[in-house]
Amino acid sequence: MSLPVLYSFRRCPYAMRARMAMAVSQQVCALREVVLAHKPEALLQASPKGTVPVLVLVDGTVIDQSLDIMLWALQRHDPEHWLPTTEAAWERTRSWIAENDGPFKQALDRYKYPHRYALPDGMAHRAAGVVFLQALDAVLRAQACLAGPQFGLADAALAPFVRQFAHTDVVWFSQQDWPALQAWLTQFEQSTRYLHVMNKIPAWESGQAAVTFPSI
Repeated sequence: MSLPVLYSFRRCPYAMRARMAMAVSQQVCALREVVLAHKPEALLQASPKGTVPVLVLVDGTVIDQSLDIMLWALQRHDPEHWLPTTEAAWERTRSWIAENDGPFKQALDRYKYPHRYALPDGMAHRAAGVVFLQALDAVLRAQACLAGPQFGLADAALAPFVRQFAHTDVVWFSQQDWPALQAWLTQFEQSTRYLHVMNKIPAWESGQAAVTFPSI
């Protein structure tokens, strides 16, 4: 391989945040869009758990956790200063991501897909997610972004999941008293960084030419 290979799925929030970090850090890769119902054998050979994103480096090293992909990219090049610069900032960032990837993601899945969990509806889990969103709104009322005055690692890691929660019921989300969170999400969705990583590409099949990402 002449480039790292990134297996991705356009709408997956984990894959979104990995693509954003690869793009902002200008780490060029061959992007392979995966159809999750028909996972390519090359993906399963690289990472038998079969989830995305998966980054396969030129030397064969496999990174199959989204946050690890973000850190790999940003530690190589961080032109927009996404990485925290103090231990206190790192602790806040780790705490936000742990809450997002744990209890909030669990509530989100059950709110959005109650039938997968044999639930009559997802309302109780929406209520559980609200607690986290209220906490985010409180922080964003005091500062422009979760990372501080500028967009950073915490914002990139959480925004795709907040977006998915919001789009489960857009009208309901817009009616909540979360002006700072709603403005932050709108700014994210309209940003060049988000729009770039959401460009559609055909599903990858073995033997196809590579799709270079980010575009060069």
